[in-house]
Amino acid sequence: MACMVAVAGVTGAVGQEFLQILEQRNFPATGYKFLASSRSAGKKMTFLGQEYTIEELSEDSFAGVDIALFSAGGSVSKHFSPIAARAGAVVVDNSSAFRMDPAVPLVVPEINPQAVKDHHGIIANPNCSTIIGIVPIWPLHQANPVKRIVVSTYQAVSGAGAQAMLELRDQARDVLDGKEPQPKIFQYPCAFNCFSHNSDIGPDGYNTEETKMVKETHKIFNDDSIAITATCIRVPVLRTHCESINLEFTNPIEVDEVVDILHRAPGVTVMDDRVNNRFPMSLDAVGQDDIFVGRIRRDGSLPDNRGINLWLAGDQIRKGAALNAVQIAELLL
Repeated sequence: MACMVAVAGVTGAVGQEFLQILEQRNFPATGYKFLASSRSAGKKMTFLGQEYTIEELSEDSFAGVDIALFSAGGSVSKHFSPIAARAGAVVVDNSSAFRMDPAVPLVVPEINPQAVKDHHGIIANPNCSTIIGIVPIWPLHQANPVKRIVVSTYQAVSGAGAQAMLELRDQARDVLDGKEPQPKIFQYPCAFNCFSHNSDIGPDGYNTEETKMVKETHKIFNDDSIAITATCIRVPVLRTHCESINLEFTNPIEVDEVVDILHRAPGVTVMDDRVNNRFPMSLDAVGQDDIFVGRIRRDGSLPDNRGINLWLAGDQIRKGAALNAVQIAELLL
């Protein structure tokens, strides 16, 4: 089924990635509308050999639109997504605005594609660190229920947008030139530095990013019984998040079994070469659709072979955001 597609937030990092993926996957659109803030309205852009004029996002933007891909921030999504839905579009929203709304499906196509059919005009795209972490966990959970997840993230600055990526580049040049880096997007220098994720800290001491990972995983897996704890850290990497994950299973599980399951899992590439000490790196995942998984080993601190450690890398802008949203749109066709 061909359809009219609107992209809201087209000038941002995820918006630009939407365009690459729509082209690469030959998405069957009859036409496009490209929407952004007033700062970008009126600018020309070429897509698939056709020139478009970027329009200012407004309440009248969605007439005739079938699917609207949103990556314009939570406050914009909260206001415009219901308007787009009332106009007849199905919104796939990349912000956190609707993720925990019980009436809005939260979808990772490799995990719960069936949830798409329950939408009422809005479908939420999960948080990037959640998507990247749970795509490999899900097939293992299907084979042997996971009781507990301990995850530490190493998150690229791309999660804070295109300006954060520019800030890392600029600060790296400044530091190498002997200048003092000047943080603007982040509270602290991001070049040659690691710091706790730049989201609000709750009364329990966990930041918003960590809480998202817990709540979103429970919703997507439809299982609140899994014990989950997370620590989220920013690292000086342009794009692609890495995660260290410790899994406790209900029943004993062998490393070879885990490797075999992951080799067959959709959206996963196993990179686990112990002889050459070659495992997933941020650079491996840049521009790639799959989540790369390695360092697959038994957790000897847990009895009865019930623990497994994983290390993974995934492109935050791609599978962590734009690709997952386009895959959801494909499910709607």
